[in-house]
Amino acid sequence: MARANALFGGTRAVMAEIDAVLDETTARTITLLDIGTGIGDIPTRVREAAARRGIRVITYGVEHREALARAARGRELPMVCADARALPFGCRSVDIVMCSQLLHHFEQADGIALLREMHRVARRRVIVSDLRRSWLAAAGIWLASFPLRFHPFSRHDGVVSVLRGFTRGELRELITTAVRRTPAVHDRLGFRTTAAWSPMDAGAPR
Repeated sequence: MARANALFGGTRAVMAEIDAVLDETTARTITLLDIGTGIGDIPTRVREAAARRGIRVITYGVEHREALARAARGRELPMVCADARALPFGCRSVDIVMCSQLLHHFEQADGIALLREMHRVARRRVIVSDLRRSWLAAAGIWLASFPLRFHPFSRHDGVVSVLRGFTRGELRELITTAVRRTPAVHDRLGFRTTAAWSPMDAGAPR
C-alpha cells in the first residue's frame, strides 16, 4: 500500500491538503492523527515536510490490525489499536485528523460514524482523501499491478476499491450529512479526491 500511495498519487493528494495547513499555521509544534495509517508512510512524509518549514509534527496512528500497528511503530509512530468509529481520543485533542483511502471501505452508516469521530477529535483541520470512482482508473490499476508485481489480493483490492470510491459531489454530501459542515473538495491527480474542513465554529480562534 505504501508503494501504491507513492506511485499512484495517494500520498501526493494528502500532502496537498497538509501543505495548506502548514503554510497557514504559526505554531511551531502541531499534532496529527492518521486513521487507518497502515505502516505509517504518510505520517513520515508529513513530519519530513514540516521539518523543512521548521515545524515539528507529533504524529499518532490508529490501526485495527495488530500486525500493521507493530510495523508502524518501527517508524517512530505511536500507535493505537482501535475502532475508527469510536476513537479513544478526547474532543478537540489533536490539531489535524486525517484518513487516506479508508472511507470507501465503510458502508454509509459506519462512514458517517467515522467522519463524526474525526470531527469530534480534530482541533484545526479534518482531511479526508479517497479514491475517485472511475472505470479508467480501475483498468489502469489492474494493468499496472502486473509489472509492479502486486500480490493478487492487492490487485483485486485495488480494483474493487476504485469502484467503491466517490465522486466529488458524493464525498461532499456524505461529509455534510455527517458533520453539518460543507468541506472544500478537490479532485487530485491519480484519480483522487480530497475534502477538508475546520471543525471549529466560524470565527472561533484556532
